[in-house]
Amino acid sequence: MSEIVFAIPGDLALPTGGYAYDRRLLAEWRAAGVSARHLALPGSFPDPTPDDLMETGRAILSQPFDCALLIDGLAYGAFPESIAAGLAGRVVALVHHPLGLETGLPPERAASLLAGEAAALRHASAIIVTSATTKRHLVADFGLDEARITVAVPGVDAAPRARGNAGGPLALLAVGSLVPRKGYDVLVTALAGLADRDWRLTIIGADDRAPATTQALRAQIAQAGLDDRITLAGAVPDATLAEAYDRADLFVMPSLFEGYGMVLTEALARGLPILCTTGGAAAETVPDEAAVKVAPGDADALAKGLATLIDDAARRARFGDAAWAAAGSLPRWRDTAATVAEICRKVM
Repeated sequence: MSEIVFAIPGDLALPTGGYAYDRRLLAEWRAAGVSARHLALPGSFPDPTPDDLMETGRAILSQPFDCALLIDGLAYGAFPESIAAGLAGRVVALVHHPLGLETGLPPERAASLLAGEAAALRHASAIIVTSATTKRHLVADFGLDEARITVAVPGVDAAPRARGNAGGPLALLAVGSLVPRKGYDVLVTALAGLADRDWRLTIIGADDRAPATTQALRAQIAQAGLDDRITLAGAVPDATLAEAYDRADLFVMPSLFEGYGMVLTEALARGLPILCTTGGAAAETVPDEAAVKVAPGDADALAKGLATLIDDAARRARFGDAAWAAAGSLPRWRDTAATVAEICRKVM
């Protein structure tokens, strides 16, 4: 294999799990001496303009024929089938989670995305997914051959155990962009009923990806009288994020659906007790002994789960110990990158 050409739409520096995964693959390949380079695609995906599709086609077709074309699913899943068919035999598709499963899409748009992505993926030589849950979905609902799909779960970096917010209010932490799928409105509703407990919540994540969602969330927090207890910190530098994990007492993920849930393994790596939903792959990402798990979108269940952990320090300690024990067996990024590189090698 001459090199891996990794085609990714938009700004690679964006603070999302998908882009973090892509960045780490490129970094690990550089460290391991794997020949790979980033091919930037227009940022309009998954809703490309005709001009952006033409530019994308030219960029991809101009790559050497003996390279491995790894294309991020945010772009490949939105390719018209005519483009995907023209690349048949050359492409490894990376699916973080199906585009049509994004929360808040009009039903007809969601159906169109799912049908289009299924058609495009039929022309990929191989498919990489980030969880076994997504693989099962592609087999059952997209009709794809499971032999063509490889799971390469996100890696995690070793980290010191969180020290918590000793002596202060219980520090709750949530990490993820402010988009409808993350379910932060459900979390605020749940916490509004627990105002008699001594807690503070910090939500770290980009607040400019869905401005209407951010505005509605700020209004909801104000209406609930929780302005002084819930902080929307926005996107922060890595050092600030690490400090937030270190100060946290409890990690909360109210997401409605996750293709994997990288922030959950980051919380495990720091020995944090976790409350999460069972949306998508999240239920399988965290061991049962380290987390309270509730149905996505259920504010009452989320409130009850939070109450049990906020009120019971001994239970939080047990869950934290279980998380810390699980951290030792978490996958490392070098292994994830090696898996993806091997699939690219086989395709070429």
